[in-house]
Amino acid sequence: MPGPRLRFPPGSLVILTGLPGAGKTTLLRRLYGLHGAESVPLMAGTVAVIDSTQSKRHWHGRLAWAPNPLRRAVVFVTHVGRIRRALLAGHSVVAHNRGCGAYVLRGFAWLARRHGADFHLLLLDAPPEAALAGQRERGRVVAPRTFARHQRSWELLMTRVRGGDPAPAAGVRVVDRTQAALLRAIVFEPASAEPAQPRTSETRISETRPPEPRASEHRASEHRPQSTGR
Repeated sequence: MPGPRLRFPPGSLVILTGLPGAGKTTLLRRLYGLHGAESVPLMAGTVAVIDSTQSKRHWHGRLAWAPNPLRRAVVFVTHVGRIRRALLAGHSVVAHNRGCGAYVLRGFAWLARRHGADFHLLLLDAPPEAALAGQRERGRVVAPRTFARHQRSWELLMTRVRGGDPAPAAGVRVVDRTQAALLRAIVFEPASAEPAQPRTSETRISETRPPEPRASEHRASEHRPQSTGR
């Protein structure tokens, strides 16, 4: 497929997150042909595409009696349960999750480890003004207090990532809205299957992985005296 692609190892869990209104659902709709009315995950070959709004639609009108916090909890548990079942079935998973708090990401990392999957983050980085404009365009605007909470979590996450710390993920890809609009595919295949590509706009998509040990640390460990056991 022509155009930039993002590659992840087969069987990985990729969580797509960003500020509300950044364009996450729009990206999934364009890449996977979602029509916006799904209430169940979409299978694209061996890839499970799971949008948090699918679980919300599944419960639409069935929890009118429940207070908002309980409704949100039920939707989130349903969303996570669908991700767990997809991993259990051995599928690669692309899942949209609006929340990016540290405890939420640690939970996804634990879920991936439990099922023997790599955990990766795909961060759609949009300025708060653009995200708010995106909310108005879609006709769903989150409360200012809620948006401020998401913005604080997002800024903390981006500060860590820009400092070279992808934890708890094995790797992080950061794209802005322009790069997301150019993205043509998210693929799950071994590294050896990726043919050599000329340097294109794809190379501008930043990636953060855990730091490798420095060469000086290797040399120090090689010359460290060993105990004789006497």
